[in-house]
Amino acid sequence: MTTQDASPQLTWTEEGEPRSGRFGDVYFSRDDGLAETRAVFLNGCGLPDAWAGRRRFTVAELGFGTGLNIAALLTLWQAHRPEGGRLHIFSIEGFPLTADEARRALSNWPELAEAAQALTNAWPSGTPGFHRLDLPGFNAVLDLAVGDAEWALREWSGQADAWFLDGFSPALNPGMWSPEVMDQIPARSAPGARVATFTVAGAVRRGLAERGFTVEKMPGHGRKRERLEARLPTHPAPEAGPRVAVIGAGIAGASVVRALTAAGVTPLVFEADKPGAGGSGFPSGLVTPRLDAGDAGIAALYAQALERARDLYRATPGAIVAEGVLQLPQAERDAARYAKIAAQPIWPSGAMTMVSPDKAAARIGEPASTGGLLMGGACAVNPAAILSDWLSGAEIIKAVVTRIEPSDAGWRLFNGDALLAQVDAVVLTAGWGSASLLEDMDAAPHLSPVRGQANWISGPAPAPVAWGGYAAPTDDGLLFGATHDRGDTSTDIRDDDTTRNLTTLEQRLPRLAASTATKTIQGRAAIRATTADRLPVAGCVAPGLFILGGLGSRGLSAAPLLGEHIAALITGAPTPLPQSAAARVGPLRPAVARN
Repeated sequence: MTTQDASPQLTWTEEGEPRSGRFGDVYFSRDDGLAETRAVFLNGCGLPDAWAGRRRFTVAELGFGTGLNIAALLTLWQAHRPEGGRLHIFSIEGFPLTADEARRALSNWPELAEAAQALTNAWPSGTPGFHRLDLPGFNAVLDLAVGDAEWALREWSGQADAWFLDGFSPALNPGMWSPEVMDQIPARSAPGARVATFTVAGAVRRGLAERGFTVEKMPGHGRKRERLEARLPTHPAPEAGPRVAVIGAGIAGASVVRALTAAGVTPLVFEADKPGAGGSGFPSGLVTPRLDAGDAGIAALYAQALERARDLYRATPGAIVAEGVLQLPQAERDAARYAKIAAQPIWPSGAMTMVSPDKAAARIGEPASTGGLLMGGACAVNPAAILSDWLSGAEIIKAVVTRIEPSDAGWRLFNGDALLAQVDAVVLTAGWGSASLLEDMDAAPHLSPVRGQANWISGPAPAPVAWGGYAAPTDDGLLFGATHDRGDTSTDIRDDDTTRNLTTLEQRLPRLAASTATKTIQGRAAIRATTADRLPVAGCVAPGLFILGGLGSRGLSAAPLLGEHIAALITGAPTPLPQSAAARVGPLRPAVARN
């Protein structure tokens, strides 16, 4: 993704200009940096006229740097945004600045203060991979790829309407202008896409022309005599908002609804009972990643998912109950595995920390025989608060969908012989309930049921902790569990399972388990949907038919990011997932195919 040393080696000139020691050049001129951005990139791409009347407009940038171009773009978008329009931005940076460095750089222009504050407040960690930043005040979203430009463009699946080519000059930073990078620009361009850059280097000019762009030299800005503008000689296709039905109103369905609503699409939601009637109906839940010390792709996917889930939950009123989850080892080998995981470069500083037995004991409130892995970015949440907020933009229809079938106009949903709706796209998010709707399809993922019962009490609770079992604080007590019974689809409450959960709790937290003796213990069971490779299924099953499922016990951490992926596939917007990650969770991958 990127080099081990990703520092830009930033220094500041006497005039207050940020300078990259790595490339030996300034990011911008303090005197006219904003004027140059406006002349070269905004005017060079025909903005704001190019987005007039558009429901969605996508800008891609090579060279995020200080964020100056994007702050200027956001300011222009805010002033001249088409009604209902949503801006998608994709930018690449191999050597990211910190938020404080960006704030100092952008403070030169008070006219950008609102956009600069929104951008730097959402500034991601500099870890390699894709990072999604919400900019709700601008009805915009930014996907920042930290890594090499050629890798990032291969992994991005969006289609840009405008390109800002703003890496350091070809002479100083040839990797940003390589033939491999240039090959990706037309492949990632929408019809009629426009390109703007400050350089008129022959290799860049010829590279764009050879790849189908009409290239023109234009008067340069300031001391630069010339700059380039380029355009694909095609025209954007008409836009239309799809009619979408989401089947299931748990965390998967709510995640899809939230993302669709943000994209300007109001879906119909079909729920047999009520939101959270399935696996999302417990009074608390842990948001933790799948820890993988050997598969870098899976580890990166869950690191991205955790970062996105945490950011969205922090923005949701009442969602987060407690931050930080202590993972205790189940076997002797786990300590070495956790240390290896903590050292992975995908985690921001402080996100994964090995702690001693004393610190573990202080966190859980009773003696601990071992230390563990403190997952700083993980958390305990109140699912009801999340579902209430994220489903508020949808029409919820209480009905059982027993059958779906394709038609010339999209998909039809039935209850028995009664037609419930006809839509352009359907998203299956009903957990184990999705399996019955896929029975008649030849190409569909195989889902397996796993019953889980958890219990809860009122009263004090420790910080969130997991070890095979788990203990999670609720708004007014403690949730603990959970059982894990494959092939069992019954949701009755079982005294034997309550005893099993108490035994699991007693093995690690005996003092806490003893306190349950005087409490009323409540319980609930639900059915998880799992896959053979323990990865979710998220993507297109057939034209117009999508699924987000197979989440197992990781729904609260994986669903928010994967819901955005599904919404992007439906609306044609850029997905936040790298293409390699999207393939790993694709619903038609061999590992989950029916035998």
